[in-house]
Formats: sequence, structure tokens, C-alpha cells
Amino acid sequence: MESNGNSRGGLLSAGGVLSIIVGIFQIIGGLLLVVVILFPDWSMNIQQQLGPSVLFLPFIRDVLWQFIAYGFFEGPGLALFAVCAGVLGIVAIVGGISAIRRNRFGLSLAGAICALPSGFLGILALIFVALGKREF
Repeated sequence: MESNGNSRGGLLSAGGVLSIIVGIFQIIGGLLLVVVILFPDWSMNIQQQLGPSVLFLPFIRDVLWQFIAYGFFEGPGLALFAVCAGVLGIVAIVGGISAIRRNRFGLSLAGAICALPSGFLGILALIFVALGKREF
């Protein structure tokens, strides 16, 4: 078989795309938490109002229900979690873009690590980026 000199595999691209997707979901989750902070009356019924629509956000699903169960809507705890979710999402998106462009392996790996709290997709992103190191 003839080779065209382009030894690029799909692992790094797949890891970058997964990091971007997870980062978008993390930012959406952080924004949902900001809405919960700004509208506390609405947040008391969040489980009934959002219901299944939050199930695709595994990053916030479990922790948000813990905040609801233990009444942590007072104080800075929820705001800190919302900011952390947004920052992790932004780093995951930037790292995913870096992985797709094959610019910096360290930034790509950091983005995949920031995607880890989301669950299965974050684990896949980290594995794909780590296995695609030789593509840089």
C-alpha cells in the first residue's frame, strides 16, 4: 500500500471533539446553576421543572441533587461550583480545539483532564488524547 506521508490517526481528533462536546455541556451546566442562584424560588422545584432534561448533564446531575437535598442554595457553595463548571468547560473546549489542530499536547491533555468530571465521555476524551500523543 502506498502512503501519502500523512500518518494522522483519528484518535486525537476524536478526543478533541469529545472534549469540546463535554466542555459545552459543562458550560451549560454552569449556566443552569447560575439560573438556580438567581432564581431561588424556582430552584426549590428544580427537580420537577427540569426533570429528564438535566439527565444528559452528568457533570452536574449528582452534585446538583446533593445541593438540593442538603439545602446548600444559601451561601457561596453553589456559585463556586457554577464557576468551576464554567472554567472546566472553557479549558476543555480550548484543549479540544488544540487537539484537533495538533498544536500543543499539554493543552490538549489539560482539556481532556478538565472533561473528566463529566463521566464516560470525559474518560474517552482523555484516553483518546493520551493515545494520540505521537500525532503531534
